[in-house]
Amino acid sequence: MVLTVEKIGGTSMSRLNELRDTLFIGAREGRGLYGRIFVVSAFGGITDLLLEHKKSGEPGVYALFANDDGHYGWHDGLNRVAAAMKAAHCAILDHPGDLQQADAFVDERLHGARNCLIDLQRLCSYGHFRLVQHMGQTRELLSGLGEAHSAFVATLLLQRAGVKARFVDLSGWRDEGDLSLDARIRQALEGIDPGVEMPIVTGYAQCAEGLVGEYDRGYSEVTFSRLAALVEASEAIIHKEFHLSSGDPKLVGQELVRKLGRTSYDVADQLSNMGMEAIHPKAAKMLRQADIPLRVTNAFEPDDPGTLIDDKPADRPAAEIVTGLDVVTLEVFEQDMVGVKGYDATILDVLTRHNVRIVSKVSNANTITHYLAASLKTMRRVTQELARLYPTAEIATRTLSIASVIGRDLQGLSVLSRGLQAISDAGHDIIGASQGPRNVDVQFVVERDALHPTIRALHGEFIEAARDRLSRAA
Repeated sequence: MVLTVEKIGGTSMSRLNELRDTLFIGAREGRGLYGRIFVVSAFGGITDLLLEHKKSGEPGVYALFANDDGHYGWHDGLNRVAAAMKAAHCAILDHPGDLQQADAFVDERLHGARNCLIDLQRLCSYGHFRLVQHMGQTRELLSGLGEAHSAFVATLLLQRAGVKARFVDLSGWRDEGDLSLDARIRQALEGIDPGVEMPIVTGYAQCAEGLVGEYDRGYSEVTFSRLAALVEASEAIIHKEFHLSSGDPKLVGQELVRKLGRTSYDVADQLSNMGMEAIHPKAAKMLRQADIPLRVTNAFEPDDPGTLIDDKPADRPAAEIVTGLDVVTLEVFEQDMVGVKGYDATILDVLTRHNVRIVSKVSNANTITHYLAASLKTMRRVTQELARLYPTAEIATRTLSIASVIGRDLQGLSVLSRGLQAISDAGHDIIGASQGPRNVDVQFVVERDALHPTIRALHGEFIEAARDRLSRAA
């Protein structure tokens, strides 16, 4: 049996009733419906309410509980989660019996979580227990609520449509065991035959390793990848609400971007480094090591094959995608640095302690510059610590952006020189640029307000112009 493991993201899950008629069922019937295991994320916005908003940082239940000042604001947070969950499934389910079951599921899970947090607060009111020691488990508990809800609702919807769907809950709800991730998945799949039924699996899995602590918000992709490896899937598929394209359609223009069609895990890693994750890098590593190709599709265009990601080399050199992100530079200048070992190691140690992600870095005889994905608040703590360690150094930070041209093979394309010219022709200054010997990506450092026009200029030079040349040659 050909078996695929397929993941659906949160934004797409919010349009689940559309997916029922296309992705899940469509023209399939009988045994043609099966041979697929679906791993689902929480409905759009639910995890933000449970933890904190991924982009704005607005506190969710977890953040409110962690910073509780005695006003019990996290109770109101849980109430907001309950209302949002019920609104999400009310927009999808229409049978009264299904709605009743979904409401009861939300009430039962959130009531249990509320009691758990109340008991934890009561326990930690005694001097022998510290709340901070239990916040990791609290984050894990809250994370699992969203995926359990969406998987349960998806199962109800599909069963009502005549599909033999099976709710597979990896969240460890009321489970006294302490299983590894592999054991958790294997135990949950016991007795399930994907050839005649459709498992709907929670994207969160409770396990001894602690998925959220290890992978933060990328946990559902890790569950998906590990499950695919364990069942030896012929292919792993991620269904997004858009195609993996040569640029952001909202920025470059829908008519100008093109679907990648095929790329490599190496390119996927570069995208992740630039904050544009096709898949979490550690999840990609699991698939790559298991020799399982990954396909990224548009969930709402089920007949389109999407983009295949594997380790095959490119047929010819080509730029595949142009993207960018905002960064903060950390520049450490020390006149006496030249010839002295240890400066870089110390800086890296400080960045690691403050959980700062390095996007890129450059150095010369007496200056080390890191381009970082971090908040200004975190950077203030980093610079204060470095100033204590190197009191004679000049330490400066600056908000900038990096635009990157990425492809499996950029050899012979003169990306660095052509890119510099394209940015200059667009009327913008280049603060820095770098190209490694592997010819996979070239980065251009620009001012924040120049990032979007820089991306458009680079996309025009390397994607649109190349497509025009191929059209003329044909």
